[in-house]
Amino acid sequence: MPNILYALDFDGVICDSALETGLTAWNAAQVIWPDIPKGTAPDGIIEQFRAVRPQLETGYEAPLIIRLLYTGVSVETLVSDYMPLLDALIRSDHLDKAELKQVFGAVRDQWIQSDEKEWLQMNPLFEGVRDKLQGLGNSTWYLITTKQERFAKRILENNQVDIPAQRIYGLDRQLNKQQVLERLIEVHPDDEIIFVEDRLPTLTAMEANPALHKVRRQLVDWGYNTAESRASVNGSGIELISPEQFLQGAACNTLP
Repeated sequence: MPNILYALDFDGVICDSALETGLTAWNAAQVIWPDIPKGTAPDGIIEQFRAVRPQLETGYEAPLIIRLLYTGVSVETLVSDYMPLLDALIRSDHLDKAELKQVFGAVRDQWIQSDEKEWLQMNPLFEGVRDKLQGLGNSTWYLITTKQERFAKRILENNQVDIPAQRIYGLDRQLNKQQVLERLIEVHPDDEIIFVEDRLPTLTAMEANPALHKVRRQLVDWGYNTAESRASVNGSGIELISPEQFLQGAACNTLP
């Protein structure tokens, strides 16, 4: 029986970071667009951000979401026409994705430097996840995230979850999730790889990559997805899992 190797997404699977992401995005938007007022976000805009959050794939998109909401684009319009609206904003305002990533990360670093305790409180782990990760012991698992690695590692450290830095594949590696999974298959050819994710499009996109057909795909029924996404999983080859099923079988996967 092969060992099970878990490849876990971070935001939406392990960490409930929507509030912190929205607040960081508001502060980053103040840097990018001078007409956005300084200070706290207007009433309702962070809740609107939460409603759009299932569409977000990479952190640099968050200030763009805030900008569009601030200028009056409705949640419904933004959800239904997400990437075209973001791409149009990038073009019209002559923005650069690399610079957006840099600004977003720098604003987050600033928050940590000024009040790390508050920042960590805004990044709680989902209920029960901490105990499950701590229970992995010496089991082999990896983190695959679009977050910058230092942020994910600090949040895990704060929750007494230990993972070597080389097992965190984040934004800094400049690899997409499919490329990371291909690399894990090369490194662990005899293991059964289970990829746990909260974004259905990320999982369905894997179907077009023959190199990943051996990877088991699991969509969590919490995190940043919608009821429609969860309902569409039936018959797709993607497993829908509950918190109780998360890391099921990991206890018997401890390495010597």
